[in-house]
Amino acid sequence: MLTSKKYPSAKGEITLVTVTNASGASVVLSTLGAGIVAVNVPDRTGHLDDVVLGYADPADYIGDGPCAGKVPGRYANRIARGDLRIGDAAYQLEINNGPNALHGGSEGFQNQIWELVSCADGRVVMQYTAADGEASYPGKLTARATYEWTDANELRLTLEAVTDATTVVNLTNHAYWNLAGHNAGSVLGEKLQLFASRYLPTDDTLIPEGVLVPVAGSPMDFTKAKALGEEIKVEFPALIYGKGYDNCWAIDGYEPGKMQTAAVLTDDTTGRRLTVDTDQPGVQVYTGNWLAGCPANKAGRSYDDYDGVAIECQDFPDAPHNSAFPSTLLNPGETYRRHINFIFSVY
Repeated sequence: MLTSKKYPSAKGEITLVTVTNASGASVVLSTLGAGIVAVNVPDRTGHLDDVVLGYADPADYIGDGPCAGKVPGRYANRIARGDLRIGDAAYQLEINNGPNALHGGSEGFQNQIWELVSCADGRVVMQYTAADGEASYPGKLTARATYEWTDANELRLTLEAVTDATTVVNLTNHAYWNLAGHNAGSVLGEKLQLFASRYLPTDDTLIPEGVLVPVAGSPMDFTKAKALGEEIKVEFPALIYGKGYDNCWAIDGYEPGKMQTAAVLTDDTTGRRLTVDTDQPGVQVYTGNWLAGCPANKAGRSYDDYDGVAIECQDFPDAPHNSAFPSTLLNPGETYRRHINFIFSVY
């Protein structure tokens, strides 16, 4: 079942679409930033709760620091110094995160109202076209986000893009999860397993150093499930730089177009499990280290730091400056296509 409601905002009319499956579990999607604003799924007793962080007012997602639930672009994550070079051409991107460019700038895809192309049979399609030169990126680029909510409580996301000039693109979803419920408080007791034996060390501005380093023997090791907070206070460069986890891991066995499990998040109290499958090469894990001060949430309060965790399947940060990383270039005549599946179950 699909229902929709419209809300005014400074950017224009925002549409929220609710998709409910045969069991009564539901998701709520927003045309602002092609966002996920609610996911209501059962615990081991069958009780439904909303497990994605979000705000009471649909307009409060505009320009929010956490980028909650939305699709950032045209380049998710960071590009060092906003310096983008494609062939012989140089482009200066907006500096909006320390000395670097983040998530396509302050007017990135996450802060635009996407066109609602279609919604039927549990499938919602949204599209946004960025003009050539928008946010200083070259090429007119049309991005499409297709969400499908299944009766098996799987939220499937397909991200696509085409361009009329060579450009870069890196798309993901930036939802924050708390499997105990969006307003349950700290997520640091929940357990995470990553199918990634290497991560990308960064400098103190969170720009990768260009190498992949084994996680073994460090607090970056999630190859076996452990609580997010178990080692988050360890004196370790990555954790000091980010005030918690805010790093990209390289998914083991990556091959272009091959779907595989990147992460499993579990909550022992409710028995909820989130499995994240993708064909992306990396997964950025961000433990909500700077959530405090965000707009009022769906329960009427501002979230605190560490109240949710983002599991962002994507290409590597700053790939345009690292030829050893998978390329993020998109040429005319090509179609960028990536998949992320959020699979909810109980144990």
